[in-house]
Amino acid sequence: MAEAIRIRDRAIEFLRSAAPVALDHFRAPLDVDHKADQSPVTRADRATEQAIRARIAAEFPDDGIFGEEFGRAEGESAALWIIDPIDGTRSFISGHPLFGMLLARMVAGVVQASAVALPAVNEFYAAARGGGAVLNGQPIAVSGCTDPLAATIYVNEGERLWRTEPELLSRVMQLGQNRRFSYDCAPYGLLASGHVDVVVDCGLEPYDYLPVSLLVEEAGGIITDWQGQPLTLESDGRVVAAATPALHAALLQQVFS
Repeated sequence: MAEAIRIRDRAIEFLRSAAPVALDHFRAPLDVDHKADQSPVTRADRATEQAIRARIAAEFPDDGIFGEEFGRAEGESAALWIIDPIDGTRSFISGHPLFGMLLARMVAGVVQASAVALPAVNEFYAAARGGGAVLNGQPIAVSGCTDPLAATIYVNEGERLWRTEPELLSRVMQLGQNRRFSYDCAPYGLLASGHVDVVVDCGLEPYDYLPVSLLVEEAGGIITDWQGQPLTLESDGRVVAAATPALHAALLQQVFS
């Protein structure tokens, strides 16, 4: 656990050091390109990832790196760093302050430490396997909600679900005492800190879901794919996270079965 906490602290520092790179471009004139899947990308995404990669390469030269913008570079060790330099580029280019920065280190396919930053609002979440979860250095924990009818439910990518999974979305919207449509990584931080009870998400890549997965788990929650299977590099990007096992099980039965 001590090693995981050490890596967690380095991950936080890597994101803190790269945050000014992203913020220098935030709410400033910015050219936007589009990838093959029509998702946007900017020089801020690329510069931020380069800054994070440089810190990793300097301190962990034997580790591999897998980033959204520059792909995967294999290392000599069993460790792999996962980077999403700006999680929520659409939020970023529209001036919305809840874009994130995501970083995780896996060893032999298991996430050992991660950091989730919301630099525009100065929130830095992090987790170490076996060492709990923190927000700006203070311990955090999920709520104790077990009843899906009483839950606060955040639905990420609502328009995508409306197009591709309308019946599932309808089932989700019949649950919860409070429902909000949302995007990106911020809802997972809210879940880990006890403000949100459920996050439903889809269309994610490993660099989107792996860093937040450890944060949720170390805060006491549960996060899986829609079939209830653990998240891995090969998962299909459809995610459900909940504050308690009972709440998660109820969602799997009532929404995803």
